Amino acid sequence: MTPPTRSARLRWTGDELQFEGRGGQAPAVTLDGSSKAGPSPMEALLLSLGGCMGIDIKAILEKGRVQMDALEVELEGERAEDPPQRFTRIRMEVRVSGIGEQDRTKVERAVQLSRDKYCSVFHSLRSDVPVEIDIRLD
Repeated sequence: MTPPTRSARLRWTGDELQFEGRGGQAPAVTLDGSSKAGPSPMEALLLSLGGCMGIDIKAILEKGRVQMDALEVELEGERAEDPPQRFTRIRMEVRVSGIGEQDRTKVERAVQLSRDKYCSVFHSLRSDVPVEIDIRLD
C-alpha cells in the first residue's frame, strides 16, 4: 500500500518576498518574508504547529464529551541569531474557555496525546526527517 501524501505549490507573486501558496484544493494563502501581506514562513510554521495541535485537542475533547466555548493556541518561537536562524525553542499556550477545573486533566491529556502521538506537524519537526531537493530549470 502506498503511504498517503500531501502536496503544496508556491509561486513568487513578482512582488518583493511574497509567494502565493496552495495545498490541494484549498484557497490560496500568501507567505511574505516581510510579514506584510501574510505570515512569514517561520510564522506559518508556528501557525501549522498550533493548528495541528488545536485540531487534535478539539477532537480529543469532543470524544471525551468535554463541551467548550472556545479554544485558542498562542505560540512564540525563539530563533537563533545566526543563519539559518532556526527555532531554538517554541512556547505554546493552550487556552480553553467554557469548561470547569474538573476537566483540566482531560485538557492536559488531550495536549499530551497531540504532542506525543497525533500531531504530524510536531513530529515532522524532528531532525531525522529527510528532505530531498530536486532542481529544475525551465
